[in-house]
Parts: sequence; C-alpha cells; structure tokens
Amino acid sequence: MVVAAVATRSLCRDLLRGPDPGPGVSQAYCGRVPPFDLGRVITEWGLDPVPLVLTVWAAGLYLVGVRALHRRGDAWPLGRTVMFVGVGMGLFYVATSSGLAAYDTTLLSVHMVQHMVLSMLVPLALALGAPVTLALRTLPPGPRRWLLAVLHSRVAQVLSFPPLTLLLYVISPWALYFSGWYAASLDSAYVHEMMHVHLVAVGALFFWPLVGVDPLPGRVGYPFRMMLAVLTLPFHAFLGVTIMGQETLLGGAHYTALRERAGYSWLPDALDDQHLAGGILWASGDLIGLVLFGVLFVQWVRSSMREAEREDRRLDRLEAREQSSQR
Repeated sequence: MVVAAVATRSLCRDLLRGPDPGPGVSQAYCGRVPPFDLGRVITEWGLDPVPLVLTVWAAGLYLVGVRALHRRGDAWPLGRTVMFVGVGMGLFYVATSSGLAAYDTTLLSVHMVQHMVLSMLVPLALALGAPVTLALRTLPPGPRRWLLAVLHSRVAQVLSFPPLTLLLYVISPWALYFSGWYAASLDSAYVHEMMHVHLVAVGALFFWPLVGVDPLPGRVGYPFRMMLAVLTLPFHAFLGVTIMGQETLLGGAHYTALRERAGYSWLPDALDDQHLAGGILWASGDLIGLVLFGVLFVQWVRSSMREAEREDRRLDRLEAREQSSQR
C-alpha cells in the first residue's frame, strides 16, 4: 500500500511539472485529486529520498552521541534531545513528506506554511538541541580537532557574523519569490528539494548564534540578540503585505495551467490563494518571532542568574580567605 501510494504520488508530481497529458489522464493516475484540508496533512505521506535520508542520518547520529554519553555515565539534558530529534527533525520530515509536501506545488498557501516551518521552527529547534556541543563531547580526538578547527576558521566567523546572517535571512525569501527561483522550483524536483535545504540552512545560520548553546563564533550579548529578534518582526510583516498586495501571480504559469487540468476544479482562485499565503507569512512570522523573543528572554534571565551565582561564590571565597588570614 505504501509503495503504491508513493509511486502514485510521484506520477502525480511528474504530471504537474510536465505538459498537460489531456483530460482523464491525470485522473487515471492521481484519482480525483481530493481538495486539501487539515486531514490531508496526516493521510498524504510519501517516501521522498532526500528528506528521508537527511532525517534518518541527522536524528540517528544525534541519538548515537547521546547513547555514547550515557554509556560512560555522563548526563545529557532530555530537553535538548527532544528539541533536536522530536521537534527539529520531526518537523523537517513532516514539512517535506506529509500532506504539506503533497500539496506544496498545488497551493501557494500550503507552500507558505511549509516555508515558515522550514525557515523558522526547524532551525530554532535544531539550535536548541546543541548538536555541536554533543559532537565535541563524543567524537574521538582526531575528528574533534577537525571540528574545532572548523569552528575557529575564518569562514565560520564570517558565516556567524550576526549582521550578515540577518541580511541573508531577510534577502533570501525576497530572492526566492521575486526572481525565477520559485518558478524553477515548481518545474524541477531537484530545485524544489534544494529550496527546502536552503531554507533550513539560512535559518540555521541566523538562529544558531542567537539562541543556540553551542560554542560558535559570532556570539553577541543578549541585548543585541533581542534587537535582532525584534528586527525579524517588521521584515515578515512587510514581505507578507507585499505578497498580499501583488496582482501578478508568483509562479503564475504553473498555477494557471494547473487550474485548467482535470481533477483540480476545487482549487480556489489563484490570486485569492496568493493573498492567503501572504497573510500566513505575516501572521506566522510575527507569532514565531514572539516565540523567539520569549526564548531569548528566558535564556537571558537564566544566564543572569548563573552569573549572580558565580559572583556569590567568588565573594564567599574572598570572605573565607580574609577570615582565615585574620586568624
């Protein structure tokens, strides 16, 4: 059943990206192409190789590292494992293999949900999982030295420079939607998969120095991190409003042709769907931005409390020394 469903889904995607085979042919392969609803996110699953391999390898290597720590008696916070494996890689697989992926070239609004999950939620969760710290604690001496060399390299310092990562994070979606890149992703399965990887990579470059606990270069103080988090709010709002106000269709040739095919009569007006996509970008960007702001605030409070505890211990040691010297 699963193999048949995956094969059918693959044929449907090929039909969507190729020329119209004529009435009845798309229905013969794809059935009646049921309208999208929330239930389709759960029932429409595929086994696309790229997201499957990335998810299995990333989650597997992380769990191997956690097991190695436990075997030698060292603790690793359960919350970090849950964030990386359960939330980060789990959401990545859901976004690229569930019903969101099945309809991401059919409805721009569905694609936009997928975009926000991949560019914000997944990188945020992966950063909170601290995989670099786990690797430094579990790798053999040789690979650990290589990883440290990479972390201290000039390339790592440039890629983790906060103003640069913010610029990349802001420019990337504008380049995606207002160039030929998005249209190319609708016509090419390879470009489509690389777009998913790109969204996660750019999001990781932005979020890792901000909220991650890994020892990365480019780390700045919490006031500056809070400012960067605040700057993401108007960016998403402006981009969302711009897309909502567009009268030219993004990927217009693809979405117009799709509505002329058999089995897709249920599709809403393309401009209406595009306006909905812009609203999703605006609202979800602000919501996730507030979550990021809250995470940073909690981290700042905890950091201040740890600093106060260290200062108390230092003062206690000084007091003890003075008392011992007076005796």
